[in-house]
Amino acid sequence: MNAPVTEQMEPRNPARRGVLARGLATALGLGLGATASQAEPGDLEQIRKRGLVTIAVYNDLPPFHVKGQGIDVLVAQALARELGFKLSLMPFQADEEMSDDLRHMVTRGHYMGFGPADVMLHVPVDTRLMQENPGVLAFAPYYRERVVVARRLAAVPKLEQMSDFGKHRIAVAGQSLAGWLVLGTDNGAYRDQAVTRWSDGVAAAQAMKAGEFDLVAGAASELESVLSKEPGIVIDPLPAPRAPKDGWAIGCAVKKSSTALAQAVQAAMNTLSDKGELQAIFASAGVSWRKV
Repeated sequence: MNAPVTEQMEPRNPARRGVLARGLATALGLGLGATASQAEPGDLEQIRKRGLVTIAVYNDLPPFHVKGQGIDVLVAQALARELGFKLSLMPFQADEEMSDDLRHMVTRGHYMGFGPADVMLHVPVDTRLMQENPGVLAFAPYYRERVVVARRLAAVPKLEQMSDFGKHRIAVAGQSLAGWLVLGTDNGAYRDQAVTRWSDGVAAAQAMKAGEFDLVAGAASELESVLSKEPGIVIDPLPAPRAPKDGWAIGCAVKKSSTALAQAVQAAMNTLSDKGELQAIFASAGVSWRKV
């Protein structure tokens, strides 16, 4: 087949901003809707006839997708290339619940008149989530996210428990899993020193990079994308008792009935992993990657 090209879909209507909250069963972003193909999504033979695969990505979800750039955009491009199709990227607005996003982008389509896509990226590969959404198959994990904390060694030389924060202020996005953990651990002992004005961990990490903070908490992908090359800063797991120790796997989703498509996507993702392309994509954003 000819080498695929990327085709960015034009948004129809600006979508409202929503709350970003990442966790074991949720990985939300913010964004714009796009017009989808009228062909039935998920049918591999129909995709072959079109020569075009539509892949949904969260918008305004740094470092995975912001204004057409980011890790998930590169993953979508590589995935389409391995499948042998052109790519039609579908950025979309997160709803209140992950189940809403799966309904809009995987099974039914959005009430604003776009979707569903053939494949959705950035979906937690989580048993409970699949039980709550029986028409969806989440599979092909390509990254394991974690909740971490970055610290300046000169100010915070050790971090074995949350009390090692001392009296230092902590930058963290308030409406995030990291924010909930910081604010809720030890009966709210760190509420007064937590600064939560940011919408995501990337913005909080940028404040630390600018010298405003000695501590910042967030998702590993967020903090590493800003701070991984900064001298004198180390990034460790957040030592909150309720933090998921092994993080959570992020993968793809298709209709559960789309078994042929799922098999093709899984094989393509395996190839990208084996060739080192996934590792290279994440490294280009400063984010560490290990085989999931």
